[in-house]
Amino acid sequence: MIQVMRAGLREMRVEDLDAVMDIERRAYEFSWSRGNFVDSMAAGYIAQVLCDEQSQLQGYFVAMAGVDEMHLLNITVEPRLQGRGLGLQLLDGVLLSATVHGAGLLWLEVRPSNRRALELYERYGLHAVARRRAYYPALVDGRAAREDAIVMSSPVENLRQRRGMD
Repeated sequence: MIQVMRAGLREMRVEDLDAVMDIERRAYEFSWSRGNFVDSMAAGYIAQVLCDEQSQLQGYFVAMAGVDEMHLLNITVEPRLQGRGLGLQLLDGVLLSATVHGAGLLWLEVRPSNRRALELYERYGLHAVARRRAYYPALVDGRAAREDAIVMSSPVENLRQRRGMD
């Protein structure tokens, strides 16, 4: 039997990992490993993929539900498809997951150099609340270095109202 998939978000499966890793490696200089995704799924983190009408993977996210909060660990859109609103669709999926898990707060870290992501998160309604020094690996003039992280957060209810989900 052929399984037909509608476009949209669904749970990430092990068989998605080849496509996920292809996108991950092209999107980031310091990408997650396959093991990071496998461990996240095994730990029960929320891991979803966004597919088009032909079931082609367009993006994904991994988030960890905690006590009264949701921590977005990874969100990635296929680099060739960026700028088409798919990041907003993925964030809406994170927000719905946060709601289902009773999270009152959504938060994440982002590189200051990732201007596109920062602008997306600010447009979505997240606000910078802290800075983590030397959080991310980086290269400066071909040498190993570290880059800070901007911690961003917002109450889930504020985001739901902003996105018209109430």
